[in-house]
Amino acid sequence: MTYAIQAEGLEKRFGETRALAGVSLTAEPGTVLGVLGPNGAGKTTMTRILATLIEPTAGNARVGGFDVVKDAHKVRQLIGLTGQYAGVDEMLTGTENLVLIGRLLGISRKASKSRAAELLDRFQLTEAAERAAKTYSGGMRRRLDLAASLVGRPQILFLDEPTTGLDPRSRNGLWDMVRGLTDDGVTVLLTTQYLEEADQLADDIIVIDRGEAIAHGTSDTLKAQVGGQVLEVRPVDAPDGDTVAKIVAELADAVPDVRDGLISAPITDPQIMPAVVRRLDDAGVAVGELSLRKSSLDEVFFALTGHHTDDIDAEAGELAQSADKEGASA
Repeated sequence: MTYAIQAEGLEKRFGETRALAGVSLTAEPGTVLGVLGPNGAGKTTMTRILATLIEPTAGNARVGGFDVVKDAHKVRQLIGLTGQYAGVDEMLTGTENLVLIGRLLGISRKASKSRAAELLDRFQLTEAAERAAKTYSGGMRRRLDLAASLVGRPQILFLDEPTTGLDPRSRNGLWDMVRGLTDDGVTVLLTTQYLEEADQLADDIIVIDRGEAIAHGTSDTLKAQVGGQVLEVRPVDAPDGDTVAKIVAELADAVPDVRDGLISAPITDPQIMPAVVRRLDDAGVAVGELSLRKSSLDEVFFALTGHHTDDIDAEAGELAQSADKEGASA
């Protein structure tokens, strides 16, 4: 099979900082590959390598069948890239932004204007087409940014946390647009911090932690590894926490997570919840909070790595600054 995206053993170091430690992945044409991980996990570094913005320290990758180092110019002809923050010119109108991109890509002025009108209509921005981008809402800017990445009709699109900072309505709208792109045969690599986002969009998911791929599979496969739901219990009296943790551990057959007085554990059988209630009642433990909800990214990471996503957020700033410096000098 010829993959749209294929990477083997990608490594990247910024001085003494290891951003990637041998990541391998594949994406079939016309699908969405979700790259799931917290801030500092290495998602953006990997995306920059695949988009030919920086070179790997070791390993290799092919995009559209071309090597991202040896054939970087050919890769760039096939891809579009939308970063974490909208990169449009705020002083230009929506139309002017898209026409500018078209002209930079070597498209004629007439064809650029036609393509701009087409994309503005597709992303529901026609009414704002002649307004300066600085007057756009956050969701409108993200849609314009995504439209800009599609001016050249890319076969492969990299979306690096595209819903960062968006309200739920704008986020859902962007999700619909991504689905439309894959319906048109575009391959999408989507990096995200949100399990729900990967669940909604991705045909396949790779989980990255501290620069390493720690899990790979479909959404259902990952949920099966960590439990489809999470039971949460908070006792009224803090000293009862040990008793609650012991009962939850026995019935859920999992090591519970205890944070700020809240005991939680992944479960696969919803009948465990009433069983926990009965055991707590027998033990005379008063419960102040009891809930059953879907697994989140934090539970996935805790189950797979033993630590929480926010434990490594402090590394994000250092990695981003290092990557920015190298990207600027490339």
